[in-house]
Amino acid sequence: MAYTVIVHLSNEDPMVAEIEDLPNPTDSYVLLTNPRRRDGKALPHIDRQAVQFLFPWHRITYIEVLASRKPREDVIEFFRK
Repeated sequence: MAYTVIVHLSNEDPMVAEIEDLPNPTDSYVLLTNPRRRDGKALPHIDRQAVQFLFPWHRITYIEVLASRKPREDVIEFFRK
């Protein structure tokens, strides 16, 4: 099951990507697929033909794991009129 994540790199804007499995503490890098800006546009420093990317842990500040569509639909959100 792929996870959609927001990756916060040191001294860079955050980016959205997919990962197949959550990384283990013993991993030295994170394998990302389909990285893009948060607004969905392509990243300027990445070639469009590349598919997967290895980012070393020392470059990553933290990773946010987003909920999948199915659990998000089950959440009842509060709103005001």
